[in-house]
Amino acid sequence: MSEERAILLIEPDARLRAGLRRDLERTGYRVREAAELSAEGLGREEPRGLLLVIARDGAVGGRRSLFDWALRGAPPLPVILTHPQAGLAEAVAAVREGACDYLALPVSSELLLSSVSRALAPGRPPAPSSQGEAAAGAGKPFLTRDPRLLEMLQTARRVARSTATVLIRGESGTGKELLASFIHRHGLHPEEPYVAVNCAALPETLAESELFGHERGAFTGAVARKIGKFELARRGTLVLDEIGEMPPALQAKLLRALQERTVDRLGGAAPVAVEARVIAITNRDLGRAVAEGTFREDLFFRIQVVELVIPPLRERPADIGLLADHFLSRFCSRHGRQSARFTEEALRVLARHDWRGNVRELENRVERGVLLAEDGLITPAALGFTEECSSVLSGPAPLTFRPGTTVSEMERQLILNTLRQVNHNRTRAAELLGISIRTLRNKLREYREEAVAAAGVQQA
Repeated sequence: MSEERAILLIEPDARLRAGLRRDLERTGYRVREAAELSAEGLGREEPRGLLLVIARDGAVGGRRSLFDWALRGAPPLPVILTHPQAGLAEAVAAVREGACDYLALPVSSELLLSSVSRALAPGRPPAPSSQGEAAAGAGKPFLTRDPRLLEMLQTARRVARSTATVLIRGESGTGKELLASFIHRHGLHPEEPYVAVNCAALPETLAESELFGHERGAFTGAVARKIGKFELARRGTLVLDEIGEMPPALQAKLLRALQERTVDRLGGAAPVAVEARVIAITNRDLGRAVAEGTFREDLFFRIQVVELVIPPLRERPADIGLLADHFLSRFCSRHGRQSARFTEEALRVLARHDWRGNVRELENRVERGVLLAEDGLITPAALGFTEECSSVLSGPAPLTFRPGTTVSEMERQLILNTLRQVNHNRTRAAELLGISIRTLRNKLREYREEAVAAAGVQQA
C-alpha cells in the first residue's frame, strides 16, 4: 500500500485506539499504533507519508517533540490532534504549534475521516527551508535574515497546514500580500485558486455581489448568475486586503460567512457551502477601529485566530542589503544592465535611510538606480536621494498659510503635500494623515471634480 495512505495513531486507551484504527482501516488506510509520545512510539527513522493522529492531547513537551519529528519529513507530515475537552483556545494553540486540525472527543467516524482526507489531499506543502533566506517556492520569494521575521515565517508555515483564518498586519509596503501568497503555497491546497480582493476598492453598492455572488435578476442589470469570490476560491485561499476599510453592513455578512461556512448569493434561494481559507490583511490598528466603532468586535476576534505581524524594514537592518542585492539582480536581468553595482556611498545611504515606504520603496529605488546608472555605477543620486550622505530624506516642505485661508483649503494642501512626500502612495498617506483610505479617496475625487468645474468656468 502507498506510504501516502499510512497513518500513525497514538492513543493510550487501547479500546479507543482499536475503534479509531477500525474506522481508518475500513476506508483503506494502513495504520501503525503507539500508546504514547515516546521515542519508541515515534521511531527513529525519517517519517514518510504518515498522517499523525494523536488521540489525546498530551503534555506540551510531548507535543513539541511530536511536531519536531513530523517536520523532519519531506514533505512535512500533517498532524491531527484530538482532546476530550477541545475548546477554541486549545484549538488556536494547537494550530499555532503546527496541527492541521483539532477535534473534540468523542469524534464521529465521518468527521475523523473527513479531516484525514483533507490533510492527505494532493498538493501538500513542501518541506520548510532551513536556510536564513526563506524560500517561497514558485513565485516571488520571501527573503529575510531578521530573527523575528524568520520566527514569524515558521509560525506561518505551521498555520498554513490548517484552515484557520489568518490576520496579517504591517505597514504599507512590508510584504503582507507576499506573506499571504507564501501561506497559500505552503497550505493544504496550493493547487487550488488564490483569490485576492481589495476591500477598499469595492464599491459599496457592488461589494456584496463581488464577495458572495448573485443570481440572474437579483437586481437591475443582473442579466446572468455571478459567482462570488468566496466560491471562486473553492478550497484555495481568499485574501481580503485592507479589511479595515470594509463597510459595516458588509462586515456583518462576512462574519456570518466565516462562522457558518456558507454564503447567500443575492437573489439566491438557499445558502451555498464554501471551503476557502480566509486571510485578512490590514495596515490599520483594528483594535483601535473597534474602539472607534468602525469595525465589528466580533468580526475582529473571528479573523484574529492567528495574527502575523510583519515588522517595518527600518526595524530589520539585516534585510536591507539582502533585499537590495536581490532587486539589483532582478532589475539588471530585466533591463539588460548586467554590470550595474552600488557605489560605497549608495550602500551607506541605503543602510541609513528610514524607509517610510518599506520594501516597496526599496524595490522602486533600486529599479530607478539600475535605469539611471552611469558606467554601471549606481550612486545615491541615481537612487533618487538628493544628498549623498543623508540618512533621512529631507522632510516635508513646511506649509505656510496666508491669513484668511479657509480650513478646507488648508486641509487640501495638507493632503496633497503628504501625497507628494510618499510618492503618491495613498495607503501610506492615509496612515500618516490619520484617516481611512476611503476618506482619502473621496477627498481626491472631490478635488478632481472641483478642478474640472473650475476649468469649465474658465473656458466659458
